[in-house]
Amino acid sequence: MRVIKWLIIILFALVLGAYYFVYVMSPKATNYFVNSERNAAKLVRKEVTLPDGNHYVYLEGGHGDPLILLHGFGADKDNFTRVAKFLTPHYHVIIPDLLGFGESSHPNDADYTAKPQAERIRALVKSLGLQAVHLGGNSMGGQIALAYAAAHPSEVESLWLLDPAGIWSAPQSELAKIVERHNRNPLIIRNEDDYNHAFEFAMSKPPFVPRPILNVLAQNSIKNAKLSERIFNQIVNDSVEQRITGLKTPALIVWGDEDRVIHPLTAEVLYNLLPKSKVNIMKGIGHLPMIESAEECAEDYMFFRFRIQAKD
Repeated sequence: MRVIKWLIIILFALVLGAYYFVYVMSPKATNYFVNSERNAAKLVRKEVTLPDGNHYVYLEGGHGDPLILLHGFGADKDNFTRVAKFLTPHYHVIIPDLLGFGESSHPNDADYTAKPQAERIRALVKSLGLQAVHLGGNSMGGQIALAYAAAHPSEVESLWLLDPAGIWSAPQSELAKIVERHNRNPLIIRNEDDYNHAFEFAMSKPPFVPRPILNVLAQNSIKNAKLSERIFNQIVNDSVEQRITGLKTPALIVWGDEDRVIHPLTAEVLYNLLPKSKVNIMKGIGHLPMIESAEECAEDYMFFRFRIQAKD
């Protein structure tokens, strides 16, 4: 009985300690969990200032062919750390904070449409001594990846397009209808409740994250709400369709069939634009497949890469 009593006391102390760590020391807890995921993926935080004066922070890890992963609107480099865990054993993974997001520079007067953002990422790639790369991108990041491949097709070996933006001839999404009819954008974060709602809006299978951690993660988005609104207006008025029509870069198009941000039927439109593309519709998944179903997403991508190599 005494052993059971002590086990109960120890368990209670552990639960109390975990509660205190997450709910009272939430900034430290957030850093701990973020760094834990990066360490699990064998990613190291690095930074560089390019000749144009823009400062970039990025994650890097793994060995093999270079794979550049570009996050979406309102996100940052850590949107890819979960899936990167399965990729770094096979590829040299580089995940930057795009200009205007995360820890990279936030110039208020920059052009944030896909082509100039693609040229900035190309400059980053060159600064790292890389030539031809494989590109992956989610949402806005996919739009930028497409612009990069359209402008420099010989420098892009393949495309991994996860619910990409920039294909605006497809049916309107739930997000587009909300913005149009109610003049309200669920992805512009002005307070902690907005962030919590956006977290749930973007994903059908969001990972469990305690509310205090979400509140900490929300702070950068709240701080940059005005700039984010400007960036959003630029990207939704920038179509890449004409530029990518007939682009022969091998492409894997991945879409969550419950995406509320960009309509899943966009996958069919994009498939018809890219002659060497393949589509994977993920059941029960929202706008962020690489977070919602990281392992399945990675396995699908690695099989796609295997097929490309087999054809070569």
